[in-house]
Amino acid sequence: MGKEENPEQTAASSVGRASTPLTEAQFLSWKRHKDAEASASRTEAARKREEDIRAGTVQMNGRELFLHEPWVFDNDSY
Repeated sequence: MGKEENPEQTAASSVGRASTPLTEAQFLSWKRHKDAEASASRTEAARKREEDIRAGTVQMNGRELFLHEPWVFDNDSY
């Protein structure tokens, strides 16, 4: 009635997944490196987006429009 497990399939799925002990210091080092890469990637993407907005090659979203051209949202003239 339940799910039948095939021992050959289970053994094959665990091949190549030999785990090695990982110390907390190793994990924290990896995590800092990974976070630094992600931060650098986000910074580069934001810089590129800013350049594209200045060049007029991409359309601004609402937040970007509000930050760069706040006069568009001025309702004092009504």
